[in-house]
Amino acid sequence: MANASQSAPTTIFTVSQHAQDQDPEETQPSASAVPDASAGRESVMDKIGNWAPFLLIRSAHPRQAVLTAIGMSIAAVLAGLTTREVALIAVTVLVGQAVLGWHNDLVDQVVDRRHERAGKPISDGRLEPGGVWFALCCGVLLVIPLSVTSGTVAGLFYLGSLVIGMLSNVLLRKGLFSWVLWAAAFACYPGYISYAGWAGESAGGPPHWAMIVLAAALGVGVHFLTALWGLVADNEDGWTYLPLKAGLKLGAGKLLGVTLVYIAAVVGGMLYVASSVGLRA
Repeated sequence: MANASQSAPTTIFTVSQHAQDQDPEETQPSASAVPDASAGRESVMDKIGNWAPFLLIRSAHPRQAVLTAIGMSIAAVLAGLTTREVALIAVTVLVGQAVLGWHNDLVDQVVDRRHERAGKPISDGRLEPGGVWFALCCGVLLVIPLSVTSGTVAGLFYLGSLVIGMLSNVLLRKGLFSWVLWAAAFACYPGYISYAGWAGESAGGPPHWAMIVLAAALGVGVHFLTALWGLVADNEDGWTYLPLKAGLKLGAGKLLGVTLVYIAAVVGGMLYVASSVGLRA
């Protein structure tokens, strides 16, 4: 807005010598009088960023969900599944990971609020916990039929991994055995892929033991990777889990490098086993 002392121009005016002698800069409108175009854009972005469906997606840990779905889809392709079976697995995993993400943020909302963690719509008050619980229940009701559509045995393996994953959000997570449930959850994935079929018809057979062991090892690596971003806050809260102890000794940067090398080695081992003996026993 312009200053109140500046009157609007009229259709009849007199140019006085005093006006001619004025500094041209003084006659220019103030900066506040010029509309800020970026303000309108920011307002639109704020509205989009605070839109409930968008906030639900943010609270679902979307990056981890997408990466897990991609990894499982690639494994399904290498296992020789058809395009529709691979697509079904991708959708199932996306929904399942969203359920895990919502559950994690609901469990951690008090801690997230205390540490003022960014990107947590539940803890910062933009999402009502009751609404997220409703979305989580809807996700569970959706992921169950999606899972068993790949076959009853395959579906039970994936649903088992989800149950273990939700347990890991509340059990053992603060101590030295936090990695156990991560390993157990990932160990279910080969069974899900190995038995996966279409329209409830189980196909294939039991996974090779080496693939189960490597999948469990991958789960431990993913646990270290996801824990890296909260080491400082977890240390302040007195947690004693393995990634934190390793981070205190190595430093976060070195631990990240070691973790990435470890994950790459495990994935390489899985590819070798898949090419030499296959996914199934």
